[in-house]
Amino acid sequence: MVVGMIDHLDVDLLFHALADATRRDIITRTMTRDYSVSGLARSYTMSFAAVQKHVAVLERAGLITKHPRGREQLVRGSPTTIRTAHGLLEELEELWRDRIDRMGEILAEPESGEAE
Repeated sequence: MVVGMIDHLDVDLLFHALADATRRDIITRTMTRDYSVSGLARSYTMSFAAVQKHVAVLERAGLITKHPRGREQLVRGSPTTIRTAHGLLEELEELWRDRIDRMGEILAEPESGEAE
């Protein structure tokens, strides 16, 4: 069970980070190649500081890592954490599918006293 391997605070950080479109876009970009924060900032109409804050949120959630290259910090997406998020969503999907199946079974049962 994936949820058992990650504590609730980390799950909250993960989905909070994924709840923002800019942060999801940063993840998408950094999954295919490394970017400096200034390179990422050139892709958006917001300030460098705002992009840096998005990067910090993603880093706290473990969705990206930063590593030095000269004077720059390069940002790279973390496939491991993306797989964790995928596993968590699959668990939620399974939970809700089971509930829907049980509701369908209950609705299909004849009421007591009703002729079959």
